[in-house]
Amino acid sequence: MATYDKAIESYKKAVTTAASVAASAMLVRGVVNELLPYEVRDLLTSGLGYLRSRMSSQHTVVIEETEGWAANQLYDAARAYLATRINTDMQRLRVSRVDEGKSLMFSMEEGEEMADLHDGAEFRWRLVCRDNPGAGAGNGGRGGNGSYRVEVRSFEMGFHKKHKEKAITSYLPHILATAKKIKEQDRTLKIYMNEGESWFAIDLHHPSTFSTLAMDHKMKQSVMDDLERFVKRKEYYKRIGKAWKRGYLLYGPPGTGKSSLIAAMANYLKFDVYDLELTEVKWNSTLRRLLIGMTNRSILVIEDIDCSVDLQQRDEGQDGTKSNPSEDKVTLSGLLNFVDGLWSTSGEERIIIFTTNYKERLDPALLRPGRMDMHIHMGYCCPESFRILASNYHSISDHDTYPEIEELIKEVMVTPAEVAEVLMRNDDTDIALEGLIQFLKGKKSDAKDSKGENVDHVAKEDAKEMTTKQDVSGDQNLNDAGKE
Repeated sequence: MATYDKAIESYKKAVTTAASVAASAMLVRGVVNELLPYEVRDLLTSGLGYLRSRMSSQHTVVIEETEGWAANQLYDAARAYLATRINTDMQRLRVSRVDEGKSLMFSMEEGEEMADLHDGAEFRWRLVCRDNPGAGAGNGGRGGNGSYRVEVRSFEMGFHKKHKEKAITSYLPHILATAKKIKEQDRTLKIYMNEGESWFAIDLHHPSTFSTLAMDHKMKQSVMDDLERFVKRKEYYKRIGKAWKRGYLLYGPPGTGKSSLIAAMANYLKFDVYDLELTEVKWNSTLRRLLIGMTNRSILVIEDIDCSVDLQQRDEGQDGTKSNPSEDKVTLSGLLNFVDGLWSTSGEERIIIFTTNYKERLDPALLRPGRMDMHIHMGYCCPESFRILASNYHSISDHDTYPEIEELIKEVMVTPAEVAEVLMRNDDTDIALEGLIQFLKGKKSDAKDSKGENVDHVAKEDAKEMTTKQDVSGDQNLNDAGKE
């Protein structure tokens, strides 16, 4: 009983002492707030914070959302980076989606913490939000006295002081680089069309990729390797003194996948596409303004260049006379000047693609290396292309009809577009493939008939020519007999 009474007395003394200390602290704080100016109080607070930080083994980096009136790129990068590292088991999460075609984006809620490991060091992140009263418009609501309360957000990154050098020189640059890749992969591509001297853009949602492209595997891999090599060679192009660009010529019959390859290249590189309609451009000066208005990391496409505009004559008019320089009409020289002349350095990391159904119609000056560096023949459907199409449209890798179809494809000139159209006619795989067999047999029969007609036509022409020769020979003999 005596021990219990002593414990009660000790507890009462402890509570009394704590209350006394708290009251004294509140009194001191009140006196300090009343007697000391704000500047002195702020200086004392900063001094105490400095002493505490010097004694602590933990360091903190504060990343504000804005820097003055400008957005802080490091804050945006940290937000994108942490979204890929966030633990969905956290008690409070912020989730958003800004585009119907994009996935949900998770982010930290105020006061929540998370840890991230980098190169053996642990970094702890915390989102801090506070109201910053100030005049002018802001993101928050109106406060008292007609002012606005703006919510100021920041990330606090904590780590052990021994990792400070690693945090500054390795971890933060790693966050910036990773966030850049994330944004490039997640951004919506644009396709631009020209009207007058301006570009107009819409979103590009073409689904074509190299995995779904009906194309010879070796050629496809060659193109992918070439693109990968190109985007990694900025310093190389600078060292050899060449503009950082690459030219591709896609040629072959209609329906062989030239446009699909362009879309696959754009999706692979995450490059915007500029579809230049040359028939809308009347002057070289307009062409230059359009081309220098392109962004870096983009693809310039001129489809069917052999029939877009007459580029055969570079220095002469249609009648063979010298053209008037003051007219400044679009010429092959004007186009070539951008492809590999002085104007080719107006941008960097650009892909230039020309397409044509008839390569032989193009001026040889347009085809040489340095202008069109890689020539890609888009040919008729082959067995490998057929298998890719069957996988795309019916999700199958093999079927009993494959041997027969592949033999027919080797004998018949059929485009991937034609095969795709037949495969789309029916959702039942067996019916669709049987329909393709009948389609290929029909083309084979038509080809034989056409060949036979050609043979008959040639035979008739030969017979006609022989008859004409005999008639001429007979007339000549009659003339000779008359002379005698």
